[in-house]
Amino acid sequence: MLLAGKLGIVCGVANKRSIAWAIAQAWHKAGANLAFTYQGERLKENVEELAGAFGAETMLIECDVTRDEHITRVFDAIGRKFGKLHLLLHSVAFAPKEALEGEFVNTSREAFRVAHDVSAYSLVALARGAAPLMTEGGSMIAMTYYGSEKVVPHYNVMGVAKASLEASARYLAYDLGPKKIRVNCISAGPVNTLAARGIAGFTDMLKHYEAHAPLKRNILPDELGAAGTFLASDGSAAITGQVIYVDCGYQIMGM
Repeated sequence: MLLAGKLGIVCGVANKRSIAWAIAQAWHKAGANLAFTYQGERLKENVEELAGAFGAETMLIECDVTRDEHITRVFDAIGRKFGKLHLLLHSVAFAPKEALEGEFVNTSREAFRVAHDVSAYSLVALARGAAPLMTEGGSMIAMTYYGSEKVVPHYNVMGVAKASLEASARYLAYDLGPKKIRVNCISAGPVNTLAARGIAGFTDMLKHYEAHAPLKRNILPDELGAAGTFLASDGSAAITGQVIYVDCGYQIMGM
């Protein structure tokens, strides 16, 4: 029960295949009490059904991360219910479909703006809302991907947005460190999620990772849950501003 007594909020569950759901399950198993956000009515039923497995009283709050009033409402509600907060999971990313096809050079100004607003700035906005509730210190975790530092065909503007997310995590780690709040990223290998299936050639990506990663396989959702639990726990008390690779070793390869 590494997280016994910890209170957390999970942002980014879409369905049972979501990385956020894998980590939420691990946090719950480790003893954390969680609240969930959902993005719009389209996803509410899915998140409601999943979160219901943790008990009928599990808090569920709508949050469009591009709207500051939604974020304010979320943390006001968390403050009223919990009074404090220890954990924040940011697993939110989006880019228009046309921006994940073709060449990066053709990315429109609007697609660039949207990708960075939803996928990177949202971490800053959520951290700003969560930090005042982390009076006992805390851990913030964001999900990223290797396309932030190396070119992954078709990942395009999302790779650039993930680079911004990782840089934002480092600056947040510096700002929030005196409050004993840690900010880290998990860089996951490819996982068959709703978001991943929107990337052209994703099936080929899975095969490539399996063939070239040192462990000769793809990652499992439970492994992301375990990594997320470690970063949320006191066992990682001296780790902040880092990108932790959970990708069967793929990141170390040159060829």
